[in-house]
Amino acid sequence: MSQDKWNDPADPMPEPPYEPALEECCGNGCEPCIFDIYNEALRQYRADLKAWQVRHPEADGFSH
Repeated sequence: MSQDKWNDPADPMPEPPYEPALEECCGNGCEPCIFDIYNEALRQYRADLKAWQVRHPEADGFSH
């Protein structure tokens, strides 16, 4: 099923966060590291996606 067939513009499907490449980390022990930021964004995305799927059961089984 195409995402366009059921994706409501007023409640769009959450987009996954940008995943940084390994070489994007400077290796200086930054706090937070870009990977810490990514992991938090990924956790939030998964929670948002789960909530969105509850609101859009017709999209069951579709993911990015």
